[in-house]
Amino acid sequence: MINLENKVAIITGGSRGIGRACVKFFAEAGCDVVFTYNQAKSEADKLISELQYTKRKIKAYQCSLDNDVEAEKQIIKIVDEVAKEFGRIDILVNNAGIWEYGEADKMTLENWNRTMTINVTGTMLFTREVIPHMKKQGGGKIIIITSTAGQRGEAFHSHYAASKGALISYVKSLSTELAPYKILVNSVAPGWVDTEMCNPVFNDPEYKEQVRQSIPLKKIATPEDIAGPVLFLASDLANHITGEILNVNGGSVLCG
Repeated sequence: MINLENKVAIITGGSRGIGRACVKFFAEAGCDVVFTYNQAKSEADKLISELQYTKRKIKAYQCSLDNDVEAEKQIIKIVDEVAKEFGRIDILVNNAGIWEYGEADKMTLENWNRTMTINVTGTMLFTREVIPHMKKQGGGKIIIITSTAGQRGEAFHSHYAASKGALISYVKSLSTELAPYKILVNSVAPGWVDTEMCNPVFNDPEYKEQVRQSIPLKKIATPEDIAGPVLFLASDLANHITGEILNVNGGSVLCG
């Protein structure tokens, strides 16, 4: 039922984890996909090769979000090239982000700024650049990956929670501002997800089991569990949904 044929999507952080699952799902739904990666070019190339069977046009761009000045230059160039080569931009999935440990009284300015630059500024820049194209073509879908942490906070990760809280407010602000242009802006907010980003804590089997047991569905989400709702919000099935924060956490945090 979900058909994204003749559509073009940009997915940030698409070489692994949730982003990788989104690239796969979107291509299988008939969408041409452009995705970004930070350093793992081999993983990006591997993903493109694996998805040849979809017969969709898939392209990867390296994009580092650590430095906001350099990131802005890269992002402007990427979006401009995508618009020229593909002819349109229908969907933007802002997925790229980091999650790092940080005690509040030991937080360095470098650590705080790195999280805010990658998670918030990078999202804003990609969003800012695609909006004119979506306005010109009469609409589009923007989906931002946030987190339950952005709604309830997260001890020892206050900078991460603050960044995701900012993005949730950003989603709600854009949804009303862009509604007249038929640009729908939503968020998927995961809880725990079994990705490379969580390896530092999930490498402890006992802790990982504690997390699993704390989730009512007794399962830690896979990247595909998150990519499915993202695909739904990008599809015509979600044409009357905007400003929504869709929580995907197995019932562990009821903050919808």
